Amino acid sequence: MTDRPTPGRPFGWVSATALVVANMIGAGIFTTSGFALADLGSRPRVMAAWLVGGIIALCGAVSYGGLVRRMAVSGGEYLFLSRVIHPGAGFLAGWVSLLAGFTGAIAFAATVFETYVVPESVRPAWLPAGAVGISAIVVCGALHGIVVRYGVRAQNAVVLLKLLFLVGFVGFALIRFGDTGWPGLGVPGPAAAFSLTAFATSLVWISLSYSGFNAAVYVAGEIEDAPRSAPRALWLGTSIVVAIYLVLNAVFLYVPLPENVAGRPDVAAAAAEALGGGGVSTVLRIVISLALLSSVSSMIVAGPRVYARMARDKVFPAFLAGPGDGQGSRAPLASITLQVVLAAIVVSVSGLSALLSYLGFVLSMSAAGTVACLFVLRHREGKSVVAGIGYPLVPGIFIVATVTLGLLAATQRPREWFAAVITLLSGLLAYRILNRGGKPD
Repeated sequence: MTDRPTPGRPFGWVSATALVVANMIGAGIFTTSGFALADLGSRPRVMAAWLVGGIIALCGAVSYGGLVRRMAVSGGEYLFLSRVIHPGAGFLAGWVSLLAGFTGAIAFAATVFETYVVPESVRPAWLPAGAVGISAIVVCGALHGIVVRYGVRAQNAVVLLKLLFLVGFVGFALIRFGDTGWPGLGVPGPAAAFSLTAFATSLVWISLSYSGFNAAVYVAGEIEDAPRSAPRALWLGTSIVVAIYLVLNAVFLYVPLPENVAGRPDVAAAAAEALGGGGVSTVLRIVISLALLSSVSSMIVAGPRVYARMARDKVFPAFLAGPGDGQGSRAPLASITLQVVLAAIVVSVSGLSALLSYLGFVLSMSAAGTVACLFVLRHREGKSVVAGIGYPLVPGIFIVATVTLGLLAATQRPREWFAAVITLLSGLLAYRILNRGGKPD
């Protein structure tokens, strides 16, 4: 393992934390709880599910922090798995990231962003469907592909604006119902017995809203004092998001009238209507749009660093490495361009984004396998070399929870298995074709 971070890093721990927050907060927090309430039948149970999901994410963030302290180089799951387990395992993780982890996720976020910015009911006839989403992808790609620091500053500004709007939304709720009480608090408890299966099923969808807690590891080689700053960014960013999610869900679940919440995909909109009508709904739409835009931006930062690392290891075409691999003021422009093109294609091809969403099982297994690298490294190198907070409990919780939820999701959506097999087979074939026999630098 000869990886060493290089000088000239544009990310401080604040920017790395903002990257984590931007990657995590997307559309899920604004849509999931209505369905969870319908399944669980109890507001406290929904809140408990969000808390459990947050604990799992925090365990993952701490575990990834232990890995990045040992290998503070950009590359994410690809880097850890290829160095600790086998280059082929790392390649498969990078391959899945290319197809779904970033490309599919960027396309989905951009598409939903378009629906909020230009709803179909008001979209002019001359504006093609997908044009706004693709434009957002291209603008973010150009911003991050020119000078890294400029892109980082813009990303930080959007995240700050998003957080200010969220704080304002919650503050308004506290003021609005601070004296009169919140309607949801008077709702009687459920008559139905607690169902572990229903709780786990809701947790599957809630866990998707917590994905992205590992964003800082993808740019670890570009973070100042990465062995210290990257782990801090991981747990701090995740902690901020967990707190935001719990407070927002308290507003979504306890402010609206009971009959307006359960089973609704627009639970956030129901809360906004109960809070203040159209004006608050408009503010919430702005918040969601900013969340989606920052999510697109952050993934365009993270994904190309994986492909650039793979290119430097000679398992992807060499031109994708770029002139500076994103270090200092130079970004991996070729990898960013590839990411932009692929995401734009997925946006423009109807149904392709939904197809890629079936790769969630493979992504969860990749994350669990990555955290398992901690156990391998501790066995090989000892406690003094590989630090781990809460080891072995914390990484163990993450692995068991992630594998269990991944298998549960796959059993509920049988196409997960088919997509997983096809993806792994295509990845193995690509590895055989692209691997030039070189060893990582």
